[in-house]
Amino acid sequence: MFKKILIANRGEIACRVIRTARRMGIATVAVYSDADARAPHVKLADEAVRLGPPPAGESYLKADLIIDACKATGAEAVHPGYGFLSERESFARALAEAGIAFIGPPPNAIAAMGDKIESKKLAKAAGVNVVPGYVGEIDDTDHAVRIAGEIGYPVMMKASAGGGGKGMRLAWSETDVREGFEATKREGLASFGDDRVFIEKFVEDPRHIEIQVLGDQHGNIVYLNERECSIQRRHQKVIEEAPSPFVTPAMRKKMGEQAVALARAVGYYSAGTVELIVSGADPTGESFYFLEMNTRLQVEHPVTEEITGLDLVEQMIRVAYGEKLGFTQADIGIDGWSVETRVYAEDPYRGFLPSTGRLVRYQPPARASSRGEGGVVVRVDDGVAEGGEVSMFYDPMIAKLITWAPTRLAAIDAQIEALDAFRIEGIGHNVDFLSALMQHPRFREGNITTGFIAEEYPDGFQGAPADDSLIADLAIVAALAGREAEARAGAVSGQLSGTAAATPAGETRVVRLAGAEHRVRIAATEGGLLAYLDDSGPHELIGRLPPGQGLFKGTIDGRMRIVQVARQGRQWRLTTRGASHVADVLPVHVAELSRYMIEKVPPDLSKFLICPMPGLLTRLDVKEGDMVEAGQPLAVVEAMKMENILRAEKAGTVKSIAAKPGESLAVDAVILEFA
Repeated sequence: MFKKILIANRGEIACRVIRTARRMGIATVAVYSDADARAPHVKLADEAVRLGPPPAGESYLKADLIIDACKATGAEAVHPGYGFLSERESFARALAEAGIAFIGPPPNAIAAMGDKIESKKLAKAAGVNVVPGYVGEIDDTDHAVRIAGEIGYPVMMKASAGGGGKGMRLAWSETDVREGFEATKREGLASFGDDRVFIEKFVEDPRHIEIQVLGDQHGNIVYLNERECSIQRRHQKVIEEAPSPFVTPAMRKKMGEQAVALARAVGYYSAGTVELIVSGADPTGESFYFLEMNTRLQVEHPVTEEITGLDLVEQMIRVAYGEKLGFTQADIGIDGWSVETRVYAEDPYRGFLPSTGRLVRYQPPARASSRGEGGVVVRVDDGVAEGGEVSMFYDPMIAKLITWAPTRLAAIDAQIEALDAFRIEGIGHNVDFLSALMQHPRFREGNITTGFIAEEYPDGFQGAPADDSLIADLAIVAALAGREAEARAGAVSGQLSGTAAATPAGETRVVRLAGAEHRVRIAATEGGLLAYLDDSGPHELIGRLPPGQGLFKGTIDGRMRIVQVARQGRQWRLTTRGASHVADVLPVHVAELSRYMIEKVPPDLSKFLICPMPGLLTRLDVKEGDMVEAGQPLAVVEAMKMENILRAEKAGTVKSIAAKPGESLAVDAVILEFA
């Protein structure tokens, strides 16, 4: 076995590979840019080598620097993770020429599947179903319009070398093609160094199903069941699960055999994924089509590991060393259900805009491993630490939360509870949104397509709805927070005996929450705490708010509640079950007087176009004096390699321009002003 391997990646996947290598007794080498000098993967590895400045093009994408690091440290093999150099044929060949093993597929397989145009031709020749479309090269926008019209709308425009949701545009009309074709080319060139684009028919009511394959260098190839990846936003996966609630055993076998046939046709070995688009409108399951093959480890590989019991990173290392697979297709089963959510540095309350900055607080939920009937597994794959920084230079992923349980609903419920306990402060994040998805009736039924998020949240995300029971319990938790704060303040001032918290009978507080007003009294008894809410009670309250932790974990009348509690000025912010609720906790007489306070009206910013995220202003489509209409593109801001088109919210005239293309803008920076 290899004695030392280098991981040519960063973040959670670098940490993931290092942990498996360590368990196998293999020494590890990390590489890092200046932005990652104090990152967890650097500390976790046995050795670390600096590559260069923060931009990936000057560090993680420099194959020669990776090879130099291998030679300097004696690393015998390289695991590329995903992204960066993981699907670069030239990188795999350069390693081979340097006598260094590539922990991945052979270069010819990467080349064959890395070009989406050529891969579709190969898939068709191998007997794999392919989506109707145009797989030749497209000359220009006019050519693209003609092709789209011949295929029939809607169509999908994709960068030939794309992946990870980048370089993709859905077009419902000629206007969409004319507006999006050049942007797709630019994204492909910026992210993958290839501006070729192909166009294919968009399958309506689509489900995104992928088959995990694994092969060795001796001709053995198996498929490790499927993953459902239909919950996506802007073609970026948000939730994955295994198995799929849609796929039948007969479909699984047919899809798996086609995936293996394709892998065999290109001489594939190592881990890889064959992605399929499936028509949810076809109850027979016959309408599935090849999309692409990812010749690397997938972000969502943990859900496959949880239902098969296999460590895919370990298998990749063993295959790269020349070992045979230790199992056959007949040995692959399905144990329970696993769900993965991707925790991103993005703000769902602001249109999912990217968020960068320091992780002032990062406390993932407690990991757990209890398999069997009634058991639950909670796994967190991350590569960040409290006090670290989420950089504008790389992917916005913070962590992956994976749960396993014997049934699908149990795995989903484990996600909800774990997300409630996931504490992230300092940057925007999508934890509330993930929790809302887990609670959504349609998701829980398994009735999902790739359009789920757009269909269910057409006006954006404003938090998960809360029922009366949750609001009542939050009023009690808010009163408890006020009570504990008063007790601590009294203890610090030496006046504990005079506080309401010290009085066994408690003191009534007015809690204003979710547009309603409640009167809450919390009384201490020998057995614990009792809460009286309005005219109801007593309610048994089990749980405390330890000083400085800001997390209530307990029960109210037997109902488990995990609530993040934070002081916000004179108010309390309570976050749980996919939403934040702000509560006022006031003495009765203060509540009465507060009704006479004048509310401060926020300033009107509608006359400004404000940069919604930190990023680069790449294009300005208007000039001073221009008349604009609602929906008209005004500017393009690039953040985390994605182009974001900023549009006019209403008709108006451009009064002045405050920024120029090429400038780096901070969040809320003014781009232009309307008259």
